[in-house]
Amino acid sequence: MIGLYSSSGIARRARDELMTYIVVIAVLCVLILQASGSIPQSSVGGPLTIGLALIVAALVVGLYEAWTQGRGVVGWIVSIVVALLGAFIAAQLGGMIAVMAFSPFMSGSSSLAAAGGPVMYVALTVMTVVTLMGSWAALQIVNRWR
Repeated sequence: MIGLYSSSGIARRARDELMTYIVVIAVLCVLILQASGSIPQSSVGGPLTIGLALIVAALVVGLYEAWTQGRGVVGWIVSIVVALLGAFIAAQLGGMIAVMAFSPFMSGSSSLAAAGGPVMYVALTVMTVVTLMGSWAALQIVNRWR
């Protein structure tokens, strides 16, 4: 029987498939927050709520990677820190991509939050996916050095 700690191709695909589930669950959580009105449309509260959701998702990615790789205490700390750093860097890129890609669809609004509707939902999805992929990429780069 092949466990998650194995380095075989089957175990690697299983880990990558579970990472896909983490991304889908994070996207759904952010979209549920938006749909339920839990993300305020104010100038500070909305971005902080979205940022908190993305930080929690990146933390889950770091914890998941440390658990599946069977890391020690220092490995857990390194995985969490690297995942958060990767998320912070990628979040800037994801926000920029979302604003640039969806600015033609904002119908004269000054921001994506003011535009709301489907544009905001797609932008939130793009930002979440890019942020978590940045977190995962940072972990993969560090794993090459270990």
